Amino acid sequence: MPTLPLTLAVITRNEAGSIARCLDSVPFAAEKLVVDSGSDDDTVAIAQAHGARVVHQDWLGFGAQRNFATTQCAHDWILVLDADEYLSPELALELWQRLPELIAGDAPAAYLRRRTIYMGRPMRFYRPSVGEKLARLYHRGRARWSDARVHESLRFEGAAPTLRAPFDHANNPTLPHKQLKVLRYAELKCRDWLDKRKPVRMWQAPFVFVLAFAKDYLFRLAFLDGWRGFLIAQTAASYALYKRMRYYEMVNNPDSVASATALLHKHDIDR
Repeated sequence: MPTLPLTLAVITRNEAGSIARCLDSVPFAAEKLVVDSGSDDDTVAIAQAHGARVVHQDWLGFGAQRNFATTQCAHDWILVLDADEYLSPELALELWQRLPELIAGDAPAAYLRRRTIYMGRPMRFYRPSVGEKLARLYHRGRARWSDARVHESLRFEGAAPTLRAPFDHANNPTLPHKQLKVLRYAELKCRDWLDKRKPVRMWQAPFVFVLAFAKDYLFRLAFLDGWRGFLIAQTAASYALYKRMRYYEMVNNPDSVASATALLHKHDIDR
């Protein structure tokens, strides 16, 4: 498959178990760039062995880290994947066929569909895990990532096409991985709320868990995926509630921000 003027950009930290699969799934990228924030495993060596140029950047938050990666790319068109994501062969072929038209046109970006692998198998019915549309392919002069510490999004104006075939997300290999991710994401989100001085609304807490669980389990069809769907809905609802409890603590006990940061750093889950 001949290469095209495209950069694959991946941000990493301790992703030795997945980075090779991610990089190898995009054989047509003329450049593969890994922006690493201080891995102490074999991530950097593996990435280089699989054709990537590695740049170090201390962690800035998800949005800012992606924007930094954008500045390091050799090509204007950029494909962003996380280390635990990879193109399906069908999407790799579709991208290779459609990229020349996209590059020649004036579209700011394109949407890709993400399929989630959870507990070793693809989710079949849970809507956010089956064909979720994400803007991951973009022209760096026409789009920019938001500066959010977590849950960043690609901002652009104008119409963007959607590709048909999916890419895969090997989501959280174990429940302990997921729980650590919940702690990390909640801390980052609450720091964003703190910066914006978002009002504390603890009166919502008694309702948040029930409503969030119902949204995922019933309306997003998680119940059709059996016990795996139940676990996804329960984890999402717990995250929604925990964020609010943690934010209440940050506002009422500002010293907890520094002490929690030190604890998460000690256990290497602060990125």
